[in-house]
Amino acid sequence: MWRSLLARTVVGLVLSFQGLARAGQETPAPDEPPLPEFVLPTVEVIGKDVPQTPVDSAQRRDPTGAITVIDARERVGEARDTAELLSGSASLVVQDSGGYGQSKSLVVRGASSNGVLVFLDGIPLNGAGGVADLSLIPVALLERMEILRGAAGARYGAGGLGGAVNLVTRAPSSRLLSSGEVTYGSFDTVMAHVAASGALLDGQALVLLHGGRSQGDYSYRVDELPALDDNPLTQEVRTRNDARGGGALLKYRYGLDGGGRVDVLAELSLEDRALAGTVQNPTVSRRQDQTRLSLGARWGRPFGDTGEGSARGFFRRDWLDVTGGTTGVDSGAQHYTVGGVEVEGRAVLGPNALAVTLAGSSESVTQAVGGQAASWWRASVMAMDELSLFSERVKLVPSLRVERVGHYSLLSPKLGASVDLGRGFGVRANVGQSHRAPSFLELYIRQGLLLPNPELKPERALSVDAAALWHDDVWNVTAGGFAAVYENLIAYELYPPMLAKPYNFAAARVWGAEVEVEARPRAWLTATSSYAWTRTQNRYGDPRYFGKELPYRPRHKWVGRLRVGPDWLNGRTEVLVQSAQLINRVGEARLSLPSRTWVSVGASSTFLHKPDLTVSFDVKNLLDARTADYTGMPLPGRAAYVTFAVALDPSASEDSHVASPP
Repeated sequence: MWRSLLARTVVGLVLSFQGLARAGQETPAPDEPPLPEFVLPTVEVIGKDVPQTPVDSAQRRDPTGAITVIDARERVGEARDTAELLSGSASLVVQDSGGYGQSKSLVVRGASSNGVLVFLDGIPLNGAGGVADLSLIPVALLERMEILRGAAGARYGAGGLGGAVNLVTRAPSSRLLSSGEVTYGSFDTVMAHVAASGALLDGQALVLLHGGRSQGDYSYRVDELPALDDNPLTQEVRTRNDARGGGALLKYRYGLDGGGRVDVLAELSLEDRALAGTVQNPTVSRRQDQTRLSLGARWGRPFGDTGEGSARGFFRRDWLDVTGGTTGVDSGAQHYTVGGVEVEGRAVLGPNALAVTLAGSSESVTQAVGGQAASWWRASVMAMDELSLFSERVKLVPSLRVERVGHYSLLSPKLGASVDLGRGFGVRANVGQSHRAPSFLELYIRQGLLLPNPELKPERALSVDAAALWHDDVWNVTAGGFAAVYENLIAYELYPPMLAKPYNFAAARVWGAEVEVEARPRAWLTATSSYAWTRTQNRYGDPRYFGKELPYRPRHKWVGRLRVGPDWLNGRTEVLVQSAQLINRVGEARLSLPSRTWVSVGASSTFLHKPDLTVSFDVKNLLDARTADYTGMPLPGRAAYVTFAVALDPSASEDSHVASPP
């Protein structure tokens, strides 16, 4: 009932918003900045004009970090979900458990999914289990994605063993803009969103509504007797793969005197999906219902020419309910709440740019079964100095975060350096330490057959990376290597008679190389490529596992993408090649997921302007490569989608051929 009422309220707001925005457009503020229409490069490079970079961007937070920025606006009508966009980044592997709406998480530089921090406009998305589910973030919400690989503890806090990802949502505009998009495709999948932006109450506002659903059933072939040679394959159908969901994004921006600004965000996500279980233990009626409400506000302003300050507050509440399981195994409804504040000041004192951050937050989780509940506080102080030498050609960036998470005290130092060699060449290097405190579920909450262990210690990562960079008006190239040692890793072990319990007994080493290349020789031609070679080694003393590669960590991954043509007609293709990956710690080759090569092609045409009407057609996994998720369940094969989009910008000049959707 409350969801229906909320939906009607939001729809009414959108219908009335157009009139308010049109009225506000007639008297825009004279000092109001125009909506930026630049395109962010895929690879961040040394030499970029720092003052033009947003204050809370990854480049400002970690000036020497291994950072990739992906512009979601360049993939409008093409990508089905956020995980699909992120999969093109080097050393980042998506762990997929199905089609549309099914769980998707990240592995970065060999770190587990619960060792990668994910934020939505700075609001942490990692839940009580420490894992962020990307399936709950539709592409329609996003403007860009900022990916930091390597030790992220100093700048982002506990949990960033392998890195951090900040998903930046669309910005509101002072102009009256509206857009909509609908997609239909394989597995009876339908997705749609509408958005409107414009001037409102002396500020700028954005309203976006989205929704989708997928039946998800698809056929696959399986060898039911793999021990026999030449055994015929049997045709099966994967069921329990359906999902549906929707939500809304509301943003408001208000300019203050003296160059200050206030940004307010409210985001709601609703999802209901079937849970297929594993190949060995498929479920018949198990489902997951999840709701997320996120609220955030940020204030920032410059102080003269050498200082700036900002303050951020956020709140997030997750409602998670799993039903249909076996009696005694259901975890019951779970509520997770997190809220906090962060204050940061930055001042330029000669060659030094000093930044200090104070942060505090509270987390709690409750579980219906047994009335289980737990809560704790987080508090931290971070200091960073960006020291510029030799006419700013050399930068040294030491940083340190002291953090208290529950009853754990954590210390996360980092030292970065970069050198601008001239003619577009540069080098950078980083060394740092990060921690991940055990999650609430690992510490306090029983989950079916999984027991908690309140004696767990925080995981720790020691990381180092270095890279060479080159850029000019056409090319951006980054090539480098990395290494990390993970200690006190938490893993579950059998706890007789039929339970499992987490312990600190795992350790691992990871090392590898990364290459990212982007070329834009013409306005109508873009090519990108990324390659990662990653080696992992289990350092746990048990001879059965010692020296073996970690499961679900492919050694090779290459992604190449080409887009050709103007807006009125363009084509694109993307190829992802990923090597085989083990599925257990023993390292037996026969127990592995095979290598995969995914080829996707598509075309788009903006065949009408004012309003802009665009039709897109995409074929994913053109070669129908078949593989499975980490539980052995088959993943979808070939899929086709058609998308129809409309964008209206009444304030665009008569000779303009491009409208800017909100």
